[in-house]
Amino acid sequence: MGSRILVVEDDARLGATLGRVLGAEGHDVEVAADGNEALRRTRDRAFDLVVLDVMLPGIDGIGVCRRLRATGSVPILMLTALSGTEERVRGLDSGADDYLVKPFAYEELLARVRALLRRSTPGDHLRFADLRLEPSVRGAWRGDRSITLTATEFDLLEHFLRHPRQVMTREQLLDTVWKGEPQTDNVVAVYVGYLRQKLEQEGEPRLLHTVRGAGYALRE
Repeated sequence: MGSRILVVEDDARLGATLGRVLGAEGHDVEVAADGNEALRRTRDRAFDLVVLDVMLPGIDGIGVCRRLRATGSVPILMLTALSGTEERVRGLDSGADDYLVKPFAYEELLARVRALLRRSTPGDHLRFADLRLEPSVRGAWRGDRSITLTATEFDLLEHFLRHPRQVMTREQLLDTVWKGEPQTDNVVAVYVGYLRQKLEQEGEPRLLHTVRGAGYALRE
């Protein structure tokens, strides 16, 4: 099964080519033409990897990378036409996981994509604001404070962290976290309440919000 990949590239021809190359590997690929569109798409959908050009209209790749890294842990492969050390350092310091200089061989691009996808699971670290989850060890932290969670609480929080800012309906959460098994009508609300108590135990700002009439969302 392929991964969900967002390609952010303002060169329409190159963006389309990257989409075809990655699609031929079985990935589900979307292409965004500028930084603002990239940020909108990542708010609306969870991606497993972002291939990000540095030189973009509007918000450049460095700015997009910083914003993505501030709200999540999606792997980022940065592309640039500039080969200098200073440019590579800027990209990596902004939060990119890897760096590829144009022009590049598509075989190398695919190899780096495979490496980043392998690296991101199952030992990935999920982050949002000061909240961190490590699925491989079932660990959770708010800042430096360790949080003890039940199996269901962890699975629910992990789902929110993998879909930051997205509104999750009760039905979606029942299908994904509880696997569609019959539950009481208020089980989602109850477990969201449990998580809030543990996440806000020392007066930290709320991250799990109720969206009236729609569901719940992980937001600042």
